[in-house]
Amino acid sequence: MKGVDFSVREGEVHALMGENGAGKSTLIKVLTGIYPKSGGQIFFDGKEINPRTVQEAQEVGISTIYQELNLVPFQTVYENMFLGREIRNRFGALDRKKMILECEAILKDLGIQADVTRPLSAYGTAVQQMVAIGRAISVNAKLVIMDEPTSSLDTKEVQVLFRVIRRLKEKNIAVIFISHRLDEIFEICEQVTILRDGELAGQVSVDEIDQLQLIACMIGKEARQLERKKEGYHLQDASVLTQMKDIQQGTRLNGIGIEIKKGEVLGLAGLLGSGRTELAKVLFGATQPDSGEIFWMGQKKKFSTPADAIKAEMGFCTEDRKVEGIIPHLSVRENMTIALLPRISKCGVISKKKQVEVVDRYIKSLGIKTPNQNQPIRTLSGGNQQKVLLARWMCMNPKLIIMDEPTRGIDVGAKAEIEDLIQELSSNGISILMISSEIAELERNCDRVVVMREGKKMGELSGDDIRQDTVMKMIAGGEAHE
Repeated sequence: MKGVDFSVREGEVHALMGENGAGKSTLIKVLTGIYPKSGGQIFFDGKEINPRTVQEAQEVGISTIYQELNLVPFQTVYENMFLGREIRNRFGALDRKKMILECEAILKDLGIQADVTRPLSAYGTAVQQMVAIGRAISVNAKLVIMDEPTSSLDTKEVQVLFRVIRRLKEKNIAVIFISHRLDEIFEICEQVTILRDGELAGQVSVDEIDQLQLIACMIGKEARQLERKKEGYHLQDASVLTQMKDIQQGTRLNGIGIEIKKGEVLGLAGLLGSGRTELAKVLFGATQPDSGEIFWMGQKKKFSTPADAIKAEMGFCTEDRKVEGIIPHLSVRENMTIALLPRISKCGVISKKKQVEVVDRYIKSLGIKTPNQNQPIRTLSGGNQQKVLLARWMCMNPKLIIMDEPTRGIDVGAKAEIEDLIQELSSNGISILMISSEIAELERNCDRVVVMREGKKMGELSGDDIRQDTVMKMIAGGEAHE
């Protein structure tokens, strides 16, 4: 965080917006005592505070409801309501009758009728969410922070939640509302604060901004350090490598379909939560769809696991390079060849000679800056780590590489090198599915771009029609283009 100013009025529903890494979580964790602040001041209810624990934040009236509800499913509703602050009688025994009555009163005040003596698991996500809210306000909260509260709710349940939020507002309880769903922001919030790269990008009344302006503020207009690498669209007649039809997966993917042609760079554009990564994981076999079909080289396929996809000559450079990509304590050589090992082994014995030859070839061809093959990958820069991950799949001679945010967290020079590699792969007939939050990056590199929003395909652009303003309009829910 870099000197962010943030203010919420009493009884206000205030949206906190920003892409991944914008600083939303950091700001909330400082406010709730999880992270210590390194500078600045926090004022709450007219007094300066400096919470060092979640309990201290709760004591002054700040409660948080996280996306992953911190409740105990096998315990009763009332036990969850008073978890960690159970009511006891004068003899020290649990006063269950009083807890039941108070729990019923709290939920009734929120408009929820439920048998509070039943296990929490007997109820759906919406009721569990209400229990979490009831628990938050029952500690005399003056500010309730809701982190992606609608991510697991259907449309009807979202309206129940919004009714509860309006009731909190009537009680003069302020709400910080974090969500990637723009329609919800404009329906329930009065003010919006936008963060970008740990800095304040803007704070404005919801009435004074539209969805397109909000997206532009969240994403930012990147200076054009690089020019578009493609001219026109020349792959109309190219053969289709893979096709996904009517893919449905819970509330995340809603009947979406795409096709990727041989040698094509297909981009997926959309805000966080639009379903881009979820769609890619279905294609790679990392998750399974509820319904829909996948075709690979003209044949209907079911990728039950990533191993199936790898066997079909597909690779996946994950978004979270440090957590899901590299194995930090292993060497560059081990990280690069981990997927290749079955091909360079005989009777379970790895051919060290072949391994060294492959790694040496890709270190040279990709310009990976490392003292030697045995260097632990964690000591390399982000750009060089990403090159190692690219090499991991390139040495498998893939037909398709999925790249989820391939240039996130690397400097401009390394970004240019990664983008050049993407074009080289494309020119060699390797297809690329590229997910990026930077529209300018998609504009520079893609033959076609599919725009997604809330698990749906909003439209498709190709060649010189791929422009930042057009993509942002489609993300904001404008007219779809095919």
